[in-house]
Amino acid sequence: MKSGIPVLCSLLVFCHASPGETVTSEAHRFRVEPVAENLDHPWAVEKLPDGRFLVTERQGNLLLIDRAGAPPQNIAGVPPVFARGQGGLLDVELHPDYAENGWIYLTFSKPTGKGALTSVVRAKLDGGKLADLETIFEPPADQATEAVVHFGSRIAFDGRGNFFFSIGDRGGPTNPRNLAQSLSSVTGKIHRLRDDGAVPPDNPFVATPGAMPSIWAYGVRNPQGLVYDTASARLWETEHGPRGGDELNIIRKGANYGWPVATFGINYSGTTITDKTSLPGMEDPVAQWTPVIAASGLALYRGDKFPRWQGNLFAGGLAGQRLVRIELSGAIVAAQEILLKDTGRIRDVRVFDDGFLYVVYDEPGKVVRLVPAE
Repeated sequence: MKSGIPVLCSLLVFCHASPGETVTSEAHRFRVEPVAENLDHPWAVEKLPDGRFLVTERQGNLLLIDRAGAPPQNIAGVPPVFARGQGGLLDVELHPDYAENGWIYLTFSKPTGKGALTSVVRAKLDGGKLADLETIFEPPADQATEAVVHFGSRIAFDGRGNFFFSIGDRGGPTNPRNLAQSLSSVTGKIHRLRDDGAVPPDNPFVATPGAMPSIWAYGVRNPQGLVYDTASARLWETEHGPRGGDELNIIRKGANYGWPVATFGINYSGTTITDKTSLPGMEDPVAQWTPVIAASGLALYRGDKFPRWQGNLFAGGLAGQRLVRIELSGAIVAAQEILLKDTGRIRDVRVFDDGFLYVVYDEPGKVVRLVPAE
């Protein structure tokens, strides 16, 4: 975490876009169109091949939404969730071969007798219910904690039969955040599994005594943005810092990302977490936000509707209430642009096969999409 790490700050701002209003950004003119409204703390959106959408709501609802105007359908069969604090029903992602196998992946905070665990399941959509539910990942029961923060969690498939998912450090009075540095704990990690939940034999810590074999990388705080670029084979991640120090990272096999022994952030009280922003053997972020945007949701644009955005990252901000376009030059941030600001808390950002950019607002609860206005 060297002093030369770029600080992502406001360069260009195009904000306060109302539905249907044309916004002129540096590269494209676009409009914001509603997809779904009046949602209760939505967390993620996924698009089905038939054009309908799946939306998770934090309190445990999986909604099937048809833009033709029918009311959202609440899908039955979702596992019970620990809907307290930041916990609940979290990410939703289709298997890359969904058209052939029908698998839908969900992450959620699973209630236990001692708090909650971040877990992964998959199931198939059968009319108005989930069928063939399978547990893909569940941490050991003794790692449950009553902390209600920092669950993560995003899913990203690599197109080669594996998927990555994030779990936050669960830092709180009952769960020390330094577990992010412990390979025996699932928290504060990026994990990698085969699509059926098996551990890939080339995971970095499969032969390390006492280590969780699913771990791909460690030392992260609360990663809620995760996207895999098949063109470059890079796994991009954004994570919440504390007060300062939100990060944009490239996640590498076996790497340590420093939290909490090296960070640009400080405690919310203003006290110091560490005087180190860099340590030997630990990965530096590609860039960091101070002040934070509360980074949540990350998308990579590979669509056909906005050609001058090809290969750009789009990061959502909760407290920052903004959508940030990040222009890359290989593995380096070349420029950034704030496309939307002060329009609400952005939880998720997606790009689907239709080429539009989708944005999920935690508050106000809604899903919108950016469409070209040229």
